[in-house]
Amino acid sequence: MSFGIIDTTVLLLYMVGIIAWGAWLGRTNRGGTDYFLGSRNLPWWAVMLSVVATETSTLTFLSIPGVAYLGTLAFLQLALGYLAGRAVVAWILIPAYYRGELSTAYALLETRFGGGARRYASGIFMITRLLADSVRLFATAIPLAIITGWSYPVSILVIGAATLVYTYFGGIKAVVWVDALQMTLYVAGGVIALLLLQGAVDGGWPAILASAGSAGKLQVLDFSPSPAVAYTFWAGLVGGGFLSMASHGTDQLIVQRLLTCRDAARSRRALIGSGFAVIVQFALFLFVGLGLWAFFQGQDFASSDEIFARFIIDEMPAGLRGLLIAGVFAAAMSSLSSSINSLASASAYDFWGPATGRRDDRAIMNAGKVFTLLWAGLLVVGAIVFIPLSQGSAAVEVALAAASMAYGGLLGAFALGVLTRRVSQAGAIVGMTAGVGTVVAIWITARDAVAWPWFVFIGLVVTVAAGSLFRRRQ
Repeated sequence: MSFGIIDTTVLLLYMVGIIAWGAWLGRTNRGGTDYFLGSRNLPWWAVMLSVVATETSTLTFLSIPGVAYLGTLAFLQLALGYLAGRAVVAWILIPAYYRGELSTAYALLETRFGGGARRYASGIFMITRLLADSVRLFATAIPLAIITGWSYPVSILVIGAATLVYTYFGGIKAVVWVDALQMTLYVAGGVIALLLLQGAVDGGWPAILASAGSAGKLQVLDFSPSPAVAYTFWAGLVGGGFLSMASHGTDQLIVQRLLTCRDAARSRRALIGSGFAVIVQFALFLFVGLGLWAFFQGQDFASSDEIFARFIIDEMPAGLRGLLIAGVFAAAMSSLSSSINSLASASAYDFWGPATGRRDDRAIMNAGKVFTLLWAGLLVVGAIVFIPLSQGSAAVEVALAAASMAYGGLLGAFALGVLTRRVSQAGAIVGMTAGVGTVVAIWITARDAVAWPWFVFIGLVVTVAAGSLFRRRQ
């Protein structure tokens, strides 16, 4: 089958509708509080859906099925740690964020250590987010390139430009509300794929599960103590837990959404609810991967991220195929728009405002729009750079590894700030540098011996130890 006029029409109508709606949602923006924090009055359930859409995006839609296709259901162990990590953030960091009118995650570090620690942590966030979300953007270009025959660079540019329009005009209100809609769409796409696989494989899901069971692909729990194995119970609970603490407690990408709620109670509800939603999402797309494994009978693909995209393009009926591809773009645009807006927010509040002395709401919003354009361009360039590096790796694993390299240092800084009063700003910066540097060194020299889910925990321990040791030697 080919991507015909019906599919193209469905996809174009969706894209145009989303862009127009997102831009319209920003019509009441008057300043930075509106543009970056949604007037601190967005409903918790919409924020919850936005958090889930932001953290999973295209990598869930395309990469997670590929993980199950090549392996087992062991990836689901990470979700257990994700929920545990959210609980810690909900009860320790969220109250700290709501004790003051904070504009970014790193403003909390300024109240404890000073402006230098805030800007240093914000800079680490920017570099990490640029690397991880460039990978996400590249993953989304795969189905568009298959559909149109365009090159990856052209496909990346088209997706980036479409997302930029509603993000630029709509701000965080557009990001959150469009995320909520788009998450609903791509989850529906996963459910539709399950139903189609029932009819596409002889014997349906009973036969798929029986075959997968015989091949050992239904394994969920792996109690191996080896740190070289990425998906074990211990890596999931400890590594996934600390990863979730870092990503949802110190990453502006997520914290910005939590700050749009009216109070700490609603923010906590959105965060914990997102943990349960992620478990359901991971399970859904892992089972899609099992169905694809049975359908394709385990044949090899150039990239594991191509497997589900190829099934959508080649096997789904007209119209439905267009809707599923719209789901792919929904997932991508939700994450990309969130990244652009959070990077612009950190740039405006953490760097531009202090450097220029202009902190009035209108000036922050205008500066934020300029940074929105800048970061969108950098993410597109980063995705294009990733193209030759993509062979043989699932994008979800590359993105999570890139983020994990910095998360330990950030989480360690917040731990030093919230749990102790004795470490100075210099100690916090030294600790972050040591934590991030250690994990990067491990990734360069020993990535086969230490799997990425342990990166955050290692970075956290090194950061806290180095920061504390620096204090004692002063």
